Amino acid sequence: MGSMIVLGIDPGTAALGWGIVERTGARLRMVDAGCLTTSAGQPMPNRLLAVHALLDELIALHHPDVVAVERIFFSKNAQTAFAVGQARGVVLLAAAQAEVPVLEATPNEVKIAVTGYGRADKDQVARMVAVCLTLDAPPTPDDTSDALAVAIWAAHRERDLTDPRGAVLDRAAVKPLANGSSSYEKAVRAALAREAASPKRSAG
Repeated sequence: MGSMIVLGIDPGTAALGWGIVERTGARLRMVDAGCLTTSAGQPMPNRLLAVHALLDELIALHHPDVVAVERIFFSKNAQTAFAVGQARGVVLLAAAQAEVPVLEATPNEVKIAVTGYGRADKDQVARMVAVCLTLDAPPTPDDTSDALAVAIWAAHRERDLTDPRGAVLDRAAVKPLANGSSSYEKAVRAALAREAASPKRSAG
């Protein structure tokens, strides 16, 4: 059974999260992940150049079958939205130069694919990323976790396109399926049940 490599990106100029996920059948594993940070004191062209250089390096090293990136979402902070848009443009450019297909998802689509809930917070997303990738602990920082979540979304979306039995939660985002029982869905339900049953840890 062939494998698929997905490079997930959580775009930004101050911090850009990235995550490499390999899908073999229904199994997902994290290959590598990290976060690129740039100084606010750097000129914007230099910061975008650093983003481009990172994408070039990651694509050359891991040879992803697809690059997955979050779409721009509405933000009350126009400056933040503009910076994210600039970083996204560089990601799309690097992928096009390397002739790697690009998939784009809204934050809501990613959250549904990973947690089954479109309004999940970052902590919930990180915990379910760890479950999906069988990690010992949720990945940090949030930018890295979000990038891995994007990669997970893309891996399951592609599986759904090639296997009509796969990615129950992806289809459930449009029309819920009754009696869904994929191994992925079972793992998500079990993890959410454990989260609900575990006592809240006191702060401090």
